[in-house]
This record gives sequence, structure tokens and C-alpha cells, in this order.
Amino acid sequence: MLNLLTSEQIRQADKYTIKHRPIQSIDLMEHAALAFVEAFMKNYPDKRKAIAVYCGTGNNGGDGLAIARLLFRNGYKVDVKIARFSGKSSSDFDGNLARLMSQGILFDEFKKVAELKEERASIIIDALLGSGLNKQLNGEWLTLVEWLNSLGRTIVSVDIPTGFNAEGPVSKHDVTIKSDLTISFQRPKLNFLLPESEFCIKRFEVVEIGLDEEFIQALDTPYSLITDRDIKRRLKPRAQFSHKGTFGHALILAGGTETLGAALLCAEACVNTGAGLTTACIPSAGLTALNIRIPEAMVALRYNNALPADLSWGKFRSVAIGPGLGTSSESKLILQETLKNFRHPLVVDADAINLIATNPELIFMVPKHSIFTPHVKEFDRLFGDHENWWNRLETGLKKAKELECIIVLKNRYTIIFTPEGKCIFNPTGTPAMATGGMGDVLTGMIVSFLVQGYKPEDAAILGVFLHGAAGQEIVHKKGLAIVIPSKLIQYIAQVIYSYQKGND
Repeated sequence: MLNLLTSEQIRQADKYTIKHRPIQSIDLMEHAALAFVEAFMKNYPDKRKAIAVYCGTGNNGGDGLAIARLLFRNGYKVDVKIARFSGKSSSDFDGNLARLMSQGILFDEFKKVAELKEERASIIIDALLGSGLNKQLNGEWLTLVEWLNSLGRTIVSVDIPTGFNAEGPVSKHDVTIKSDLTISFQRPKLNFLLPESEFCIKRFEVVEIGLDEEFIQALDTPYSLITDRDIKRRLKPRAQFSHKGTFGHALILAGGTETLGAALLCAEACVNTGAGLTTACIPSAGLTALNIRIPEAMVALRYNNALPADLSWGKFRSVAIGPGLGTSSESKLILQETLKNFRHPLVVDADAINLIATNPELIFMVPKHSIFTPHVKEFDRLFGDHENWWNRLETGLKKAKELECIIVLKNRYTIIFTPEGKCIFNPTGTPAMATGGMGDVLTGMIVSFLVQGYKPEDAAILGVFLHGAAGQEIVHKKGLAIVIPSKLIQYIAQVIYSYQKGND
């Protein structure tokens, strides 16, 4: 896992790298500027477009001055503007200003926004304020940011958009630079991975700037990011003499008369992810649909939405319950009987979560190390309303410890909370996957990994990562703007193979 850091921890990594490499801070800044410029040139290769670099007088402004010099050297038309709203400046800013002047690059300084003339540049690089800001913009900074946003130009931010908090609660009412692209150094900021960032960051990229990775990985942080290496390390190769019994038997308790599709998607995903056996416990009216859609699955029929009297709980290694189940009194009874009779980790999704939210005593019947898979509304129903996503992070960490469970909070960057106090972000996925039924597929994948013998945390990690990777694969190979769940299921085994192959 890649450690994700607070802005203070990134500053610690800066200091450590400068001291132990050793390297001067202005030269580390040069590395950052070089990495930024390389990414910028890939995204904006047209050197005919004029660029205006707006710099503060701190280290973010120092980055901007170095970037302006390097872009100028690479043939771009660059105009530098320095906001002198105070008499202070950092030593690295001063050093980069001297380097800029030695190259004969002209710049303008202004002490008030009113001094600025019409801006004609096509692209604006925002190097005003960095991640050290911990309060809302005011005064000339506020006026400048509002003016830059009003121009309607392409804006590229250095490390973080001016005015945006790297971590902590964020309000969509905060005034920040609205960047088309943010090129962040070494790691994404934590708030980049939360939905509130969307109002000011259309897209972000992360570039390596040479900070000491051993030091970063040794820092104490609950936050981390799943990598390809984590998946390759967790996936187990299939032994030559393995058989269907080797890979477990899953029970899918899902679907209603009008929501049978949820059960079919969940069961089909479970089969395609590699469960040895899959039994779908569905309404009797769904038998024909199941046999046509998933002949590989077995069935346990529910009549009058009641569990079969002869259901043998002992033959199942894990259970997924909730997709399309409904919240009727009969569905509540199914959930109660399941929690009473099955005492191994299971996957609790959708209507099972909603039933627990309205019957909170049921949550204490859920076996330890079970996996909850709520979307944001279900999360809030279960744990209370939240004003922002940062508060949800705090709640997720707290509740996963208290309940000794794993919580998978579905999102563009899905978040996994563990009983050990970890908050793990998943990088895979695409907005093309934002269609009904995707959560049912994810539930089927996670329970499939559980029955194959993976630890609950590993099952959650593998499920969310490979689910998102399958969506990305479809977009890449098929060029589809929308990915539907049934199409994604067809790619699960292919994506798993591609990561297992990497272990050969």
C-alpha cells in the first residue's frame, strides 16, 4: 500500500529528504518543477498558446517561478505575474526569482488586484498558495481567485488549487481556484479523493519529485492507496489439482419479485470471480430467469419470501445478503434468521443495511469481520447524517473498530475501513460505471473471494480494485461512455488473469 499523507507529513518528508539525501531545498524544488513541466507538456503540447503563471511569494510561488523558467526554455510563451500582497517571501522563492531574472524572463508584480490589466493568456498556471493554507481566502487573495475563475480560461494548479484544503472538512461554498488540471507532488492530497473536490478539480495527476519513499512509507498514517503490486501479491494461483470444492460455496440471499435483477447480477458476478459453487436463494418466480441467465448457479427457492426450511447453512463458506431483498417484515425475518444461523464473516449490502439501520439491534448480531458495502446514503442511514465526507472518514474509522467489521464505502474512490484502524482508498474505476446494479456486482465479487478462502480485508481489497479495473478495461478496449453491470461481469475473469499472470 502507498501511504497517503497529510500536508504536515509531506513537509516532514521534504525536510527529511533535504537532510538525508542530501539536497538543497531549492534543488528539490527544481525536481518538482521538472516533473510538473513534463506532465504539463504532455497535456498541453501546443506551444503557440500563451501561458500566464500567477505566483505567490511562498514556496508554491517558488515552484511557479521555476516552472515558468523551464517552460520558457522549452519554447512556450510565458508571462509571469507575482502577487505581492505582503512584504514576506520564502528563501526558495527569492532564489527562483533570481534564476528567472538571470534568464532575462520578464515579470510583473502587483500589490492589488485592481492593478492587473486584461489577461489574454489561454492557459493560467496557479502557483499562488500551496497546501500550507488552513483558512478561507479573504482580502486580495479572495478577489484575485474570483477574478481568475471568472476569466473562463484553462487553469492548471501547482500541487493544489489555491484556497483548497488538503485535508479536513471542505465546503462547496469555499472559494478556491477551479482548476481544469491539478498536478500534485508525490501523492494525491487526501481531499482529492473525496467528492467535495469535484467543485474545484476536474482532474488531477500525481508526479514523483524525488522525496524519500522509505521515509514516507515508514510514517504513521491510517490512510493508504491500493496499488497493482498489492493485488498481484494477494491473488493466489490455482493449484493443478484444485477442484470446485477447493474454492468454496457461496449463498446469495437477494432479489424480490420486482428486483430479481439484483440477485442475478450478484450471483453471476460471484460465479465469474471464481467461487467453486454458488447458490442463489431467490423468489420462486425467478427460477426460469436464473436457469437461463446463470446455468452455473444452483438455486434455493423462497416461497412467500421465506427461507427454505431445509436450507443447510453448514455447507456455505460465506453469504451475501441484501441486493434487491426489500425491507418488508418477511425480509427482516430472513436477515434475522441468517444472522442467527450463519456465524462466519458475510457480506451485508443494500436492503440488509437498510434493515439494520431501522432495526439497530441487529447490527450486534452481525459476525465479526463481516463486510458492509454501503453507498453514501446507506452509510448515513446506518451511522447517522454527516455534513461532509471528512466526517464520514472519521465515522468509518471509528465504527469499523467498534464493530470489528470491514466497511466498504462505495464512491468514485471507494474507501475500505478496517478494524485495525486503516482507511484504504481504491484508485480504480471510472464514472462510466455509475449505473444501477454495479453495487450488486461488487457484492458478488467480494463474497466470491471470501468463499475462496481470502481473508475478509483481502476479499474487500481485491473486490473493489478488480471491479474498478474491469470497468476501466471495458472503457479502454471498447471505447464505451457507459459501462453496464452485465457487461462488466464478462471482464472479471480476464482482469483477474491479467494480474495473476503478472505473478508468473
